[in-house]
Amino acid sequence: MGFGSEPPQLLKQRLFYRGRKFNFEVNTLRLPNRAVGDWECVRHPGGALAVPVTPDGKLILLRQYRFALKGRILEFPAGTIEPNEDPAETIRREIEEETGYRAGAWRKLGEFSLAPGYSDEIIYAFLAQDLEKLETPPAQDVDEDIELVLMTPKELEQAILAGQPVDAKSISSFFLARPFLA
Repeated sequence: MGFGSEPPQLLKQRLFYRGRKFNFEVNTLRLPNRAVGDWECVRHPGGALAVPVTPDGKLILLRQYRFALKGRILEFPAGTIEPNEDPAETIRREIEEETGYRAGAWRKLGEFSLAPGYSDEIIYAFLAQDLEKLETPPAQDVDEDIELVLMTPKELEQAILAGQPVDAKSISSFFLARPFLA
């Protein structure tokens, strides 16, 4: 049931947690139907993600430990957008740090909300091509435990369909990139 064009009225906003990568707040709203309730929200600056493609058509993914899932998951290189930073700048930095490659050609694939039921995070997805291995890759962040995995698009699609642990932003970005992959 929609509420038409009338927006909810913000009655109260409380910041419960200010973190390194996100904030958590609770908002008390009055809906157009006059009902009042609390809505929790994770405020996140957004992220940028690359679907990196090697000259021979393989995709570079990361197998990374994720604390919240208590295990390793396959995902494309991505990073949090810094204050006043363009998402394209974010992903250029992150792809070098996380993979040791630099891309010569970039294409914006699109943007999408990651979890709109509780967060305002937007992911900006890019296709990274004409990859070149850096002679001296930058040091990875201390809090990252990353293993590089090369897969063909068909292998990744089979892994996704078989239920292997692949995160949603990578699945979405893979299917946005699919028309540009050989």
